[in-house]
Amino acid sequence: MATFEVALSGDFRLPDGGAAYPSFDLGPLQANPDVRVRYVDPVDGVMPAAALEDVDALILLVPRFDATSVPKSGRLAVVARFGVGFDSVDVPVCTANDIALVTTPDGVRRPVAVAILTFILALAGRLMVKDQLVRQGPEGWAKRSANMGMGLVGRTLGQLGIGNIGAEVFRIARPLDMRFIAFDPYADATVAATLGVELVDLETLFRESDFLSVSCPLNEQTRHIVNAERLALMKPTSFIINTARGPVVDQRALHETLKAKRIAGAGLDVFEVEPTPEGEPITTLDNVILAPHSLCWTDECFAGIGAADVAAVLAMMQGRVPRGIVNREITERAGWQAKLAALGKSFTG
Repeated sequence: MATFEVALSGDFRLPDGGAAYPSFDLGPLQANPDVRVRYVDPVDGVMPAAALEDVDALILLVPRFDATSVPKSGRLAVVARFGVGFDSVDVPVCTANDIALVTTPDGVRRPVAVAILTFILALAGRLMVKDQLVRQGPEGWAKRSANMGMGLVGRTLGQLGIGNIGAEVFRIARPLDMRFIAFDPYADATVAATLGVELVDLETLFRESDFLSVSCPLNEQTRHIVNAERLALMKPTSFIINTARGPVVDQRALHETLKAKRIAGAGLDVFEVEPTPEGEPITTLDNVILAPHSLCWTDECFAGIGAADVAAVLAMMQGRVPRGIVNREITERAGWQAKLAALGKSFTG
């Protein structure tokens, strides 16, 4: 009897064989008698084609998927990324080989937006500094007045990107009574108006934001879109937050800006090089809050992402077009349509 073969990248598994992320529920796959689940370890950070030859679907966490990952059998039909970023996947290669790439926007929308709000509140309240004051005893307590926080009412919250996550940030920040502005060349003006967001040009975004959150994908247009020139436009009292992708920000320029106190601070969950090397200059500053690309990692987040990936994989198995396809043109390709039809015929009758 035919089985639907699902591979998970090896980083979903602990060295002892246990689940690295228990909130990622594989139950719907494991309970299906027509599905077989296995783990495939990357080689030098890349998924190896040889281990994917008889695989129908791949659920991918950190490893890369490129031209060397494509199995010669032509069987692989979908790569489901665990999250919304897909810069680790060669999209044109997937399309050329009739492989759909799907992501999980619904699973990360609220968790990432909450992570951004966490940075905003921590930076505004100078939480990290005040934590250290307490640890210094009476001498630290005596410095309270010199470390006043910033109130949020009437302040300007800017979003570089008002898509899935950017829009959610504005939704959950509404009770804070802030002014909302955003730059996004692909913005839906109706959505922006509904959220009370003023769409502005890029320079205005940098000049007027008290808190500027980066929520755009990484591509050739956005790489280093946050650079020295634009950082120079920001207020000395302003903060920048990046939870998107590290290379969207010129990290060297940001380091120099923060070191010179030309802006008040930053909250960073992503970096140009990950993991950050020991002694990375930006980690030595006292006006930046850092997280290891995991601030949104909660049981809620991983459960939601996992459920979305499992749903996409099962849709593919049943001959249905999954949600969250990045390379939408794939749905018009005869080769991928044939894979979808064959799967549907095999597993739904």
